[in-house]
Amino acid sequence: MGYIEFNKTELINLKYSLSKEFIRSNRAGTYASGTIINCNTRKYHGLLICPLDKIDGQNHVLLSALDETIIQRDKEFHLAVRKYPGIFHPGHKYLRDFNTNPIPTLTYRVGGVIFRKEMLLVAEEDQVLIRYTLVDAHSPTTIRLHPFLAFRNMHHLNKANLSVNTKYFDAKNGIKTKMYGEYPYLYMQTSKKTEYVHAPDWFYNVEYSEEEKRGYEFKEDLFVPGYFEFPLKKGESIIFSGSLTEAAPTGLTKKFTSEINKRIPRDNFENCLINSAQQFIVRRNNETNVIAGFPWYQTAGRDTFISLPGLTLAIGDNKTAKAILDSSSKLIKDGLFKNMGNRPEDKDNSADAPLWYIWALQQYVYYTKDYKNVWRDYGKHLKSILEHYKKGTRYNIKMHENNLIFAGEKGLALTWMDAIVNGNPVTPRTGFTVEINALWYNSIVFALEIADKVKDDKFINQWKKYPELIKKSFIETFWSDERKYLADYVDEHKKNWDVRPNQIFAASLPYSMLNKDQCKLVTDVVKNELLTPRGLRSLSPKNKQYIGIYQGNQEERDKAYHQGTVFPWLIAHFSEAYLKIHKKSGINLIKELYLGFEDEIANAGIGTISEIYDGNPPHEVNGAISQAWSVAELLRLKYIIDKFEENN
Repeated sequence: MGYIEFNKTELINLKYSLSKEFIRSNRAGTYASGTIINCNTRKYHGLLICPLDKIDGQNHVLLSALDETIIQRDKEFHLAVRKYPGIFHPGHKYLRDFNTNPIPTLTYRVGGVIFRKEMLLVAEEDQVLIRYTLVDAHSPTTIRLHPFLAFRNMHHLNKANLSVNTKYFDAKNGIKTKMYGEYPYLYMQTSKKTEYVHAPDWFYNVEYSEEEKRGYEFKEDLFVPGYFEFPLKKGESIIFSGSLTEAAPTGLTKKFTSEINKRIPRDNFENCLINSAQQFIVRRNNETNVIAGFPWYQTAGRDTFISLPGLTLAIGDNKTAKAILDSSSKLIKDGLFKNMGNRPEDKDNSADAPLWYIWALQQYVYYTKDYKNVWRDYGKHLKSILEHYKKGTRYNIKMHENNLIFAGEKGLALTWMDAIVNGNPVTPRTGFTVEINALWYNSIVFALEIADKVKDDKFINQWKKYPELIKKSFIETFWSDERKYLADYVDEHKKNWDVRPNQIFAASLPYSMLNKDQCKLVTDVVKNELLTPRGLRSLSPKNKQYIGIYQGNQEERDKAYHQGTVFPWLIAHFSEAYLKIHKKSGINLIKELYLGFEDEIANAGIGTISEIYDGNPPHEVNGAISQAWSVAELLRLKYIIDKFEENN
């Protein structure tokens, strides 16, 4: 048995197998995703999903699926699995095994035929390669491949129409075609000569069950231009290529082998996390960015900076960390970053993202010890952020007379708890928020630390008075001796005492304003009311606004998102705070939390960690199947544990 493997009994059980999804990226924005039985259950599933800058810069599903048929003695055995109204195309009955090491591999058995399918995306190229091998057969065997095309934005669905282009052009060992004029050509080729039969047709009412559950339109029509057909001998392999550029067929076998050899084996928990971490890194157009999550998220400032240390530094990839910092630094405007996406029209209404950027710089310095070059390369950006927050920038983000940061405008949610329903924030948090001010203090003290190292006396003289002033105001504003924890936010009318995880940052960050007793009390309340085996709840179950199950349509899910839902990414910050207080006596709990996530490697997004979990036991998985900060903070937690044990 492989580390992540599913057998016949599991695969033919649709309730089980349809809940297991794979995700693979090319590290340049393109990805492939589906269920382990190759039945697409989301509009975001497909074999080749590419960002198309010339259309809208977003991801587009080009090759939705590739259906295989085995033909022996004039009998056809269809291996595809697809949901139509009231019925499944039942190819899963032939499945015998699914393995992920080093790439997704399916094995089918049809009578005396054993047939293997292996899939990979070529690194930093918009190309999917699928290798088919006839492992065993007792009579002549022919394979037929039907490509199902979508050619649409991944957030939309396709309907049969008269505008589709049914033409094709010959390419080496295949064809090129595109459904609509503004799209690039999709090249479909094979490593050996095959017969292509042009037979354009629509397949109607393909159903995506996960979209139906989420309250979205869930039926789509897919276009099949024709099919490829070829004989295959026992022991013989052939490679199918789907690409935005023409491939050299004679080189496909060598290319496939070369790509496999580059892969880190998915043979243990940590290697799976490292593999997953690399998939979020996007190198495109001479920039390096981070995808917040798969399959539907894009680049996001806050997520990038929170994820950066775990995705790169914790696994020894300082070069990529710097490349991300370099690309991100170009995007600062008025002390702010884009909240989601990097287009001019994308909003920059994230009050904490710039402070997380400084935290990411801080982590980079602590990993590399390169104070001098960091100040040289990023000091001006750090100073710009602090100055804009001090003097004031957009969205009413400004340091007030009490030296704390106030942020917020009506109708906006500027913190990471940013869900909005019907134009209103679910958790408004306008005013002085606990984590933004914890980050504010940490940012200034770190900046002074590095300025002292490089002898920037001018900066030191400008900012040295603020830490003590901020600390005094923070304790007066947020701390309660009676409640023994920190307020979540404070506005002109009240202090909000909802028990949320945001206060943990005041104890976990490298520079804390809390004394040891206060750190322990904060950590205790978070542990007692918010800690679960899958991360921290976003709201205490004792609160009347708590929602323990994340389900329903988009409005219902958004209302639940930060009202009790569990977030794995918070686990590393809790662990840092907990180890500061409990030291050696606390390490067993932290190791237990880390190792407890190993079960999730074969759940939902296999080989990765999902976005969120229900607040109520048994903490069912939810949200995106692979989330950057979930994976990143577990890798950073592994680094924290290793360093702690090394030093104690």
